[in-house]
Amino acid sequence: MDLSALLPMFLVVLALLGLGLLGMAIGVIFKRPCLRGSCGGPALHTPGGEKISCATCPNRKPDAGHPG
Repeated sequence: MDLSALLPMFLVVLALLGLGLLGMAIGVIFKRPCLRGSCGGPALHTPGGEKISCATCPNRKPDAGHPG
């Protein structure tokens, strides 16, 4: 295989990888999941015994543009 045939194949693979990454990024943007482990993991509790969720995490910075 010579270089002239390798370049188009490289560009096709690069475009497919880029589309895959773009699709995953769009999914994360629309789903807006809470980052796991940002408050110590899902089993973390307050001193009073209540479970800490994404909304009640003391480490969470307020985000004025997005509720919840």
